[in-house]
Amino acid sequence: MKIAVLPGDGIGPEVTREAVAVLECLALPGLTLFEGDVGGAAYHRHGHPLPAETLDMARAADAVLFGAVGDPTCDTLERHLRPEQAILGLRKELGLFANLRPARVFAGLEHLSPLRADIAASLDMLIVRELTGDVYFGAKGQRVNADGEREGWDAMSYADHEVRRIAHVAFRAAAASGWKLTSVDKANVLETSQLWRDVVVEVAAEYPGVTLDHMYVDNAAMQVVSHPDRFGVVLTGNLFGDILSDLASAAVGSIGLLPSASLGERQTAHGTFGLYEPIHGSAPDIAGQGKANPMATILSAAMMLRHSFGREAEAARIEAAVSAALADGVLGGDLGGSHGTAAIGEAVRARL
Repeated sequence: MKIAVLPGDGIGPEVTREAVAVLECLALPGLTLFEGDVGGAAYHRHGHPLPAETLDMARAADAVLFGAVGDPTCDTLERHLRPEQAILGLRKELGLFANLRPARVFAGLEHLSPLRADIAASLDMLIVRELTGDVYFGAKGQRVNADGEREGWDAMSYADHEVRRIAHVAFRAAAASGWKLTSVDKANVLETSQLWRDVVVEVAAEYPGVTLDHMYVDNAAMQVVSHPDRFGVVLTGNLFGDILSDLASAAVGSIGLLPSASLGERQTAHGTFGLYEPIHGSAPDIAGQGKANPMATILSAAMMLRHSFGREAEAARIEAAVSAALADGVLGGDLGGSHGTAAIGEAVRARL
């Protein structure tokens, strides 16, 4: 079980350290950890945010545990040298096209959500977002139109195979969880979305046990904050997924609790190769102060055990330990508490 650990910048090393300690606490046989530089830390040491040796390390691993990237001292660098290019480069070079982001409100923390407590309590969903296509990766530019005005343009497109492969990821997740699957698009006005919907319907025929429905993205945004219990697995494209996943994370109450997984098609001896990271950034304002909440990174490690190593029992143990710590009042500053990074990590390990 080879894991490349890439702590990155800011609070990345602090939260990653606690997640690694949780993994080591499980005493899994054959667990091997390799640590590499990435982001601003890598630029300062190697002159590039994603050095060749780090990329080689990631390729040789069965999974990657990622911290965070972002360093204000690098803000004036050319775009290709900025820390954020590291995660984009890893996604591209490792073929990671499927982003899995669970969003749920932990029992007892409903009051932290901006939603009414009874609505927040029902929020428990998995958003499956396509990562490498859509308008973000289409042709784009600026031009002068017939009236002599400047005009910006971006091309939105999806090919059949891109939709098909992400749809299979979502249907497998729905089949494993017993949840229904909601495909989110804008097929009433976008041809890209019409293709998306057509292909999703075709893939659905291979999963007769999964209930499928479709929802326009504007309606989906309303339902996430008004009736989140209507969702189980949400399948959507890159642009809509970016918006909906951030909306769902805000509804949870703190990004310090939200993990994510980025998966591709590569299979290892244990499961699907993936990169696992908390959704929060590097938070340079509190870096090195022991204030960061490591729970999102710890939960990302649980996702790694589930998806890349087939270790469902151990993943569930970690998630139960996090839930127990929260229920016992082990709260970081992001949750209105006073527990520091190390104390939260120790509390989770104690409950394992």
